[in-house]
Amino acid sequence: MADAAPPDSPKAPSSDPHGAGVRRFFWPGGLSGRLLLLTVAIVVLANLLILPPNLAAFEERWLLDRLRAAELATLVEETAPGGVVTQHVAEQLLASAGVVSVAMQVDNERRLLLAAPRLKRNPYLVDLRRESPMSWLAPFETLAGGGDRMVRVMAKPRFRAGEFVEIVAPDGPLKKELLTQLERLIGIAVFTSIMAGAVVYFSLNLFLVRPMQRITRSMERFRADPEDPKARIPPSGRRDEIGRAEGELERMQADLRAALSSRARLAALGEAVAKINHDLRNMLTSAQIASERMALSGDPKVAQALPRLERALGRAVALASNVLTFGNSDEPAPDKRPTPLRPALEAAAEDAGLSPAGVALEMDIAPDALVDADPDQLHRILVNLLRNAREAIDGTPARRGVGRIVASLGRGGGASVLTLADDGPGLPERARANLFQPFAGSTRRGGAGLGLAIARELAQGHGGDLHLVESGPAGTVFELRLPEGSGV
Repeated sequence: MADAAPPDSPKAPSSDPHGAGVRRFFWPGGLSGRLLLLTVAIVVLANLLILPPNLAAFEERWLLDRLRAAELATLVEETAPGGVVTQHVAEQLLASAGVVSVAMQVDNERRLLLAAPRLKRNPYLVDLRRESPMSWLAPFETLAGGGDRMVRVMAKPRFRAGEFVEIVAPDGPLKKELLTQLERLIGIAVFTSIMAGAVVYFSLNLFLVRPMQRITRSMERFRADPEDPKARIPPSGRRDEIGRAEGELERMQADLRAALSSRARLAALGEAVAKINHDLRNMLTSAQIASERMALSGDPKVAQALPRLERALGRAVALASNVLTFGNSDEPAPDKRPTPLRPALEAAAEDAGLSPAGVALEMDIAPDALVDADPDQLHRILVNLLRNAREAIDGTPARRGVGRIVASLGRGGGASVLTLADDGPGLPERARANLFQPFAGSTRRGGAGLGLAIARELAQGHGGDLHLVESGPAGTVFELRLPEGSGV
């Protein structure tokens, strides 16, 4: 790592918004690099934890070997004439055992069996008769010494009767053997670290990193081009967290593509309506002028139909503008007022193509019933609902265009609840899941799937809602909930 910059030097740039100018510890950006470093660090740490006990066990075995050899050498004393060995023989026995003296305690009496000349320095003690929790530090004490010291070792005897046997030996050979063992252990640790690290790294890279890279590449491709077929990630069939992530990513991509497609269609619709809106207004203006001229004809039948024609032309102009507004996802705020419900339903039924001889509207509603709503927006909601019901009945050949729609009004929870129940064939299952989604909920061939989406948005703009109550072979029931105002 580079040294820190002097105080007067410019600070290095940093990507950390909370620590600008602060040097950070290097850490690889890729998951593979981080995994490799983490694996190596864990394996090295494990080997370092094993090293001290291993060295302590080696030192104990080395000392016990010297002690048992010295104990066996003392048996010569028992076979010597008079139980005494010469100085020359004692030195040879001590040299063969690698010690400088051997003593034993029997019946609380310590006897020096074999001894060399008097030592210049007092030896340090290693008692093998009892285990110490810190005994694994003994090898490092030996390695830290100068190698010219003496070590006094005590242990229980094996070949002779007594309380303990004791030797004094130079620790230079022990230190040399410990260094050799340390080098061997370090070599083994390096080898095992490399092998274990490689196995762990490549295993995790195969089962974890590569699938994550696959998911990441799919996300990057999808972000760059949602329509790119290569951005789709086919599920691998795994049942773990990676498999779940792949499945959720695939579903998210499908949902986003559907949303983007819907949004593109809305944008195209808004653009198309914007282009034709000017010409359509001119056509409707011409139609309004023609209706005014028709009013001068004096024909009673024309005079009777003329108000309906004028209302239809006015709503056509408003609908052209509102479709453009819907394409921009900005429906105008409703101008709510107390609105008679029965006349609103009758006008909507007339515009939706209902008739007593075909699909008839039956109303279980009081003549003076009022709802707090924008009359024009309420008309659009009702027309969409009634037209959908009529088209569903007309689309069933066995019905021959004959059916009925029952409208009823209830109140509760501070809201007016209008229920529209038809006796049509019901909605298919695939249509119910996306019933109120633009371009996705249409059940009629050639339908845009906008009617219910517009109706629900208008209802929610009033502070209420529109939802499907039930649908099946016996018919379909929708419920329109509108909050009650102070004047209703």
